[in-house]
Amino acid sequence: MTYQNLLVEVTNHVATLTINRPRALNALNLETLEELKDYFTAVQSDPETKVVIVTGAGEKAFVAGGDLSVMAPLDPMPARASARLAQSVLNLIEQGTRPVIAAVNGYALGGGCELAMACDIRIASEKARFGQPEVNLGILPGWGGTQRLPRLVGKGKALELLLTGEMIDAAEALRIGLANRVVPADQLLAEAQTMAAKIAGKGQVAVRLCKEAVVNGLEMESLRAASYEADLFALCFATEDQKEGMRAFLEKRSAHFKDG
Repeated sequence: MTYQNLLVEVTNHVATLTINRPRALNALNLETLEELKDYFTAVQSDPETKVVIVTGAGEKAFVAGGDLSVMAPLDPMPARASARLAQSVLNLIEQGTRPVIAAVNGYALGGGCELAMACDIRIASEKARFGQPEVNLGILPGWGGTQRLPRLVGKGKALELLLTGEMIDAAEALRIGLANRVVPADQLLAEAQTMAAKIAGKGQVAVRLCKEAVVNGLEMESLRAASYEADLFALCFATEDQKEGMRAFLEKRSAHFKDG
């Protein structure tokens, strides 16, 4: 499938998805959101793709936010509809079967920060900048930012960032837990690809159930979440991956998992 605003390259079961609107600092307009929705819907059943890396074209921005030229004139009901569309896209990324790594190469502001937070892992360039500056525009985040940010960094720090609209650098994002790691700009994609390859080499049923356990378990109280985890754990014992993985461990050799 070809896209107008996305570039997709798949190598060794790792897809690199580049948001390709550099002149607009990769701002997410309606067309780009629809393309992201189409891609992440299709990739759930693509046997060639085990892990997805999301990044932005150019050197300045991962995604600088939503497209304000489109948003500015909206009335309340269209604004609500646009927010719900964006939320559905980010929910698809967060709840989908494929692990998603954000390779944050520059500005991740507003909707860009919300996109990064919907990904499972965030690797940031030293040049990356994060923020939810919506209060500067007289609005609040509408793509899940008020919900995902406190889950990642805690209520107090999240409210500080949300209420001041301040931007933070990559080092601070790492310190508060918004970024998983920070690397030099020229090593960003290589670092993301190395991590993606490591994940792609594991038993894919286990990888996908791990993601499911975390994403869904965070919305449950602890005892119910632990019971849910035990159910998913038990499901693994119906797979060839479990038999191969444990056999390989006992035989002191590397496991050879089937493509999943």
